[in-house]
Amino acid sequence: MYRGRRLRKNPVIRNMMKETRLDKSELIYPLFIVEGDNIKEEIASMPNVYHYSIDRLHEVLDEMISCGIFSCILFGIPAHKDETGSQAYASDGIVQRAIRFIKAYDERFYVIGDVCMCEYTSHGHCGILDEHHDVDNDATLPVLSKIAVSYALAGIDMVAPSDMMDGHIKALREALDEAGFTNVAIMGYSAKFASSYYGPFREAADSAPCFGDRKSYQMDYANGQEAQREILADIEEGADIVMVKPALCYLDIVARAKEHIHTPICVYNVSGEYSMLMQAIYAGLMKEDVIYESVLSMKRAGADMIITYFALYLAQLIDEGGIQ
Repeated sequence: MYRGRRLRKNPVIRNMMKETRLDKSELIYPLFIVEGDNIKEEIASMPNVYHYSIDRLHEVLDEMISCGIFSCILFGIPAHKDETGSQAYASDGIVQRAIRFIKAYDERFYVIGDVCMCEYTSHGHCGILDEHHDVDNDATLPVLSKIAVSYALAGIDMVAPSDMMDGHIKALREALDEAGFTNVAIMGYSAKFASSYYGPFREAADSAPCFGDRKSYQMDYANGQEAQREILADIEEGADIVMVKPALCYLDIVARAKEHIHTPICVYNVSGEYSMLMQAIYAGLMKEDVIYESVLSMKRAGADMIITYFALYLAQLIDEGGIQ
């Protein structure tokens, strides 16, 4: 008779038999940067996650250094929005200034810039609108390219277009290469679903659409085969890393992709997943162990790296030996 319990007898043997482990180097911490001075303001729907003005950004950078987390992805909230999202590619834009600050503060940081327009447009959609108030895919591509190049000029290491426009990876790769930034990597939000799990983020980034929804460009969460087509398309266009977003409800997409591709896979453990667990912990419904269990499941499914608001907490837990 199979006796699996023999290898679960105590923490020593359980740790020896552990098939999946989290490493701090696999974690990417999202940062929300806002205009203004002396701002460190907790986001109401996301406990322990903050808006930072650039003059207080050093506080979270110091915390990241102390935890051994050196990868971050930046989201900017501008003071001014317009129809074309012009602040997204301004040389003195909020993200561009944040990139320069972080790189000057500690050169060890690997900085990723989210490339999208929803935080910057007055209408909250991820691209240029046509006369029918639909997002014009091909008119949006040059603007996304301008954003990516402006980030590269500021010193970005990687751009991550989250807009879900067709052909955006190819457009950004060509624009970056033409501008001399062949070493700037691209992480595609390749399988980004039209999900309700983004709710807290839209408050944090002030990016909810003023009308309609994003279902014409973000993916239907019923579709798994389509996700694989999107992933393969991004790889063919030149993506260095592909992403599945959200994470927890879409690990089947990650596992299926892992079987067929050799490109690194990132998952985004999104705001709704974070807030859901935090509220359950605060209510006493679950123990904090659920954080490690949830994020480890993403690694077990095949993720090579994880964008998560739990990054600093997990880094401390890993230093303590993780969950035995």
